[in-house]
This record gives sequence, C-alpha cells and structure tokens, in this order.
Amino acid sequence: MKTRAAVLHGAHQEWQVTEVELDAPGKGEVLVKTHAAGLCHSDEHLVTGDLGTPAELGGSSLFPVIGGHEGSGVIIEVGEGVTDFEVGDHVAVSFVPACGKCRWCASGQQNLCDLGAGTLGPGMISDGRCGHHGPDGEEINTMAKLGTFAEHMLLSEDSVIKVDKDLPLIPVALVSCGVATGYGSAVNRAEVTAGDTVVVVGCGGIGANALQGAKAAGAKNVVAVDLSEFKREKAAEFGATHTAASMEEAMELVGGLTEGVMADSVIVSAGVVTGDMIAPAQFLTRKGGTIVVTGLAPMMQMDVQLNLFEFAMMNKQLKGTIFGSDSPRRAVPRLLGMYQAGQLKLDELVTETYTLDEINQGYQDMRDNKNIRGVLVFD
Repeated sequence: MKTRAAVLHGAHQEWQVTEVELDAPGKGEVLVKTHAAGLCHSDEHLVTGDLGTPAELGGSSLFPVIGGHEGSGVIIEVGEGVTDFEVGDHVAVSFVPACGKCRWCASGQQNLCDLGAGTLGPGMISDGRCGHHGPDGEEINTMAKLGTFAEHMLLSEDSVIKVDKDLPLIPVALVSCGVATGYGSAVNRAEVTAGDTVVVVGCGGIGANALQGAKAAGAKNVVAVDLSEFKREKAAEFGATHTAASMEEAMELVGGLTEGVMADSVIVSAGVVTGDMIAPAQFLTRKGGTIVVTGLAPMMQMDVQLNLFEFAMMNKQLKGTIFGSDSPRRAVPRLLGMYQAGQLKLDELVTETYTLDEINQGYQDMRDNKNIRGVLVFD
C-alpha cells in the first residue's frame, strides 16, 4: 500500500515528507494506522550525526530512513501466523522488540531481547527483507524497526503491545519510549526509595519522567538540572523540589540539602551524554550511591572522566539502562494504568502537537527548548 512518511536521506538534512510503498504484512507482521508519534531526541541524533552510525561500526547505513520510534495506532491488517493481535486492536509500539524465547526474555529481561541487536540496522525483523520502498523503488529503512513518522507502519508482532481501546492514543505513544525509559531509570535502575535525594540531569522528554519516577518512589529531594529555564520551570510540575542550571550549581545545592552527604542517586538523561559528564555526576553522588546513565552517547565514545580511586573507595555504582530496565510488555500497561488512576502525568508532557508536514518545525522547537515533548498527530 502507499502511505506518506517523513524520510531522512542523510545527516545534516531535513526530514522530507514523501510517498512510500509498504509491503503487505508477511508472516508474523501487522499493518498499523498511526495515530500519534513522539518527536524524541533519539531521532534528532540521526539528523545531527552526533551519535555516529552503524556504518562507522562496520554495519550497513540506515539511510534513507523513515524516522520515529515512539508511537501508537490501530491494527488494520495482520499477516500469516499472527494470533495475539487482530484488526481493530489499539497498540503501542516498542523500540525494543521482545521475542519471548531468548535467554533474556525467558529471564524477564525483555528490554535486552536478542532481537534488539538489529534495531539500527536495515530490513524487517521477520525475514530481513526491505518492506518499505520510495517513489523510485529504492529501499527505505525504518528507525528502530518502527518508523512512526508515517501514516502507516509495517511492523513485526514482536514490536507492538496491545492496550485498552478506551485509552487516548497520544499518552499511549509517549509511554512507548520516553515515559517508560525515564520513569524506570528512577524506579528500577536507581532503585529510589522513600526519603532519598535524587538528581536528574537533563529534564526533557525522558528526564521529566525520571522526575515523576523519583517522586512516585517517595524521594524527599528531587533536583532537576537543565540549562533551559523553560524546562527548569516545568520540572516542578513533574515532581522536582529544587532546580539548578548545571551540575556545578547543583553541587552546592545538594550539599546543603543533605548536610554534605550528597545525592543517593544521579540520573544522567541529557540529550547527548558525553564522557565529561560522569565525573561531576560522580561527585554529586554520596558514598555507596548510584549513577544511572539513561541518555544516549556517541557510539564511538570510549573516553569517560571518572576518579577510579574515589569511585572504588566510596563504593559507588555506575549503571546503564535501556527502556528503564523493564519489560516493555509489563511496563506499558502498568504505566498506562497509573495514568488512568491519576498517578502519572502524561497529557502534561505534550507541549505542542504537529502534523506530519510540520515535522521540521517540531524538531526546531525542540532545539529551541520550547517543548518537553512535541507530538505528531495523524488524522
């Protein structure tokens, strides 16, 4: 079928909205009519090239690529062998596919499913073929095997999660990436407990939800660190008790709040994480405390500033996380249930909505720090 999608042909270019041809759903695949897609910073990294590319690591180039990995929609067709989904089901997508069979899925770590190894590579999960083609027949890839910046998505059933039909689909889209990642960074990976002091560095679409997670876990002090005055002002809405414009400024603030003990955990969720951010996060953290790196770093980054003596002698922890260290099929319905109960703010995350044709404006607004989360909404 033909549909419209935002395609990126290379780094440092704009998204181009064009007509693409989708294969019919094959074995284990579904066709989804997209309702909403979040403008996540991870897709901006394709534009800036600041993370590097699979080609630099010896893999295949992802370009041209349909962007988007945060989204929701309604299934309109299912392929052979699909038994868990049917036409009319409402779904959230998952940038972390879950096969349910590998070692990691079998041990409850679906966020580490072996299928995720191909997230930034070409081809469909099911059989490796290219299922998307441009006007001249050229092969087009999809971001994270999803491509939510399109009116329709051809997906593996391993990349979709069924949700209740009475849920609004914009919040469903947000939970599929930013909310689950940020919230889980605090609750699952940092293991925030009642009375803790937590610092969140970078308070955009992911960091705002780390603030929500820290608050929900009962943290006493939740310090939001961001250069953007707008994001610092919004942070209080999502659970911040204090704000700072930099980690250096937060050092004095946290020292005063804790009588010199420092933070129980520091969550680094900046748009691009660089190696020089780890040392200041380390010194913001108390003895035995935890630093969680949530934001993406350049693929080729090998140098990290860390005082190894202090790190070892003060018994600190440095942890990575993907999808908030939770199972997508567990986290998505659970977080949406909290939203329904009024325990999680999702509508408030959306600063502005855009049409597909306005995607470049949406990303410019993100660069200008005007949005916590911009969202593409489809008719």
